[in-house]
Amino acid sequence: MSVLTKFYAGDTVALAKLISHVENRGPETNRILAEIYPKTGKAVSVGITGPPGAGKSTLVDKLCARFTADGKTVGVIAVDPTSPFTGGALLGDRIRMQDLASNKDVFIRSMASRGSTGGLAVATSEVIKLLDAFGKDIILVETVGVGQVELDVAETCDMTIVMLVPESGDSVQALKAGLMEIADIFCVNKADRDGANRVVSEINMILDIKRHKTGHELPVLAIQAVNNIGVEALYEKIKTETDLLKSGENYEKHRKRKIRYDIIKTIEHRFTDLLKTEIIPEEKLRALVDRIYKGEGNPYDLALSILNSLK
Repeated sequence: MSVLTKFYAGDTVALAKLISHVENRGPETNRILAEIYPKTGKAVSVGITGPPGAGKSTLVDKLCARFTADGKTVGVIAVDPTSPFTGGALLGDRIRMQDLASNKDVFIRSMASRGSTGGLAVATSEVIKLLDAFGKDIILVETVGVGQVELDVAETCDMTIVMLVPESGDSVQALKAGLMEIADIFCVNKADRDGANRVVSEINMILDIKRHKTGHELPVLAIQAVNNIGVEALYEKIKTETDLLKSGENYEKHRKRKIRYDIIKTIEHRFTDLLKTEIIPEEKLRALVDRIYKGEGNPYDLALSILNSLK
């Protein structure tokens, strides 16, 4: 029996194998993704982002419990920082989510960011599709907590939750720098601490202009994830956003945007592979470096000549 056959039969071991193959850009990656693509489009993916220590893993744990209590199946992608020594994930989130390991309705996968500056592993979008085709109803994507550069999550996921805490004194500046543009829902976690109400008020003041322009609610919730306070309200907001996403013109616009993203990213991935294996393999690159080191030319003209040769 093939891995794909086992995958369609609901075998989680087969799912894990396919994820590893896609994450490592195995030779069958494109064929696998093309095969499962017609079975995608049913799951809702929710990105959860924010600075380190905001409580993202704790919130994922509580949301998983809430979704499964409602009869939903959940896939979790926890994007961990890459070890500078091994190139693998540090797996901190997997350790913090041990309580979910015994839940048969939850599948957790830690992935290494592998140097991605957008807070997401390169293969995250493709792994979301595998979980979708596998039959998961909700896919939660927790991103590397690197703050302002985590804008890829908005392109990859159906909706985005930005988490902040009262102690993050640069919260408003972070919002102005870009996080405000990607979020559908804001959560101020650890709301029992001093300054929480002030942060909520500041975020609301900033968002009022965008609300007026777009007509979008953009809720700001004060929560205590560790105590499960405010999680139910967040759960309801996610359901509301999902209903809006699937209605009328919103759905068509959203689906076309996602298809556009998939096309561009697939080309980028394939071109990167070709660049390293065929266009300028390591041996050729070393020769060019040696030439430039000896004073024969410069990086810019040589790079341009390589690009021109592809036309």
